[in-house]
Amino acid sequence: MNLGLRILSAAAKLFGPPRRQAEDASLRDIGDAGVAAALIALGAKLAKADGVVSNVEIDAFKNVFQASVESAAGIARFFDLAKQTTLGYEAYAKKIYRHYKARPDILEDILDGLFHIALADGIVTGAELLFLETTSKIFGFSPLTFNRIRAAHLGRALDDPFLILGVDETVTDKELKRIYRTMAAANHPDRLAARGLPPELQKLATHKMALINRAYEEILKIRKQYPVHERLVDNRS
Repeated sequence: MNLGLRILSAAAKLFGPPRRQAEDASLRDIGDAGVAAALIALGAKLAKADGVVSNVEIDAFKNVFQASVESAAGIARFFDLAKQTTLGYEAYAKKIYRHYKARPDILEDILDGLFHIALADGIVTGAELLFLETTSKIFGFSPLTFNRIRAAHLGRALDDPFLILGVDETVTDKELKRIYRTMAAANHPDRLAARGLPPELQKLATHKMALINRAYEEILKIRKQYPVHERLVDNRS
């Protein structure tokens, strides 16, 4: 049985009656074709997350999930079936995680592919971002790792504490403290006033100092929640 037929066979199980769809157990023991089917379904359901599956999203999916000529028609039919609703995407993400949990590099590649599909129409909606973040959690990634992956595709939010301090998630605690102290000393309102900062700008300087302090406190809070081994190498056991 070729890949296309195996995928369709798996699809018959994955897209069975609703009572079976609701049970994660329905995704077990369906072999490699089931993993392929789960990948297709996850991409299709992400394309649906913003409400409309556009042609550019379909093209982006084809770019990510490159199929052989003989299996393309079967994959297309499966994609069309999966894109009808976003319901159940968590189960597909769990299936993929179980298969690749020993290969976080592959899981990250898959998440990169999903970001590529979400970005195909030029904007990532809140619903799409929630889909991606939930999938990332299912894949076992920490919030720090998800933020790194998101930043690689979308850039950093203006209020991102790492952006404000000019560091990335892998910075050591010692280096983080050094950078914070250097920035705090250079931007302290009293020091700026002594250097001749006009009174009109001193309020702005106070605001900037507050941003720096808050960013440092937010990073420390995150690091208290996620020990160093979880920040640098995600624990997926």
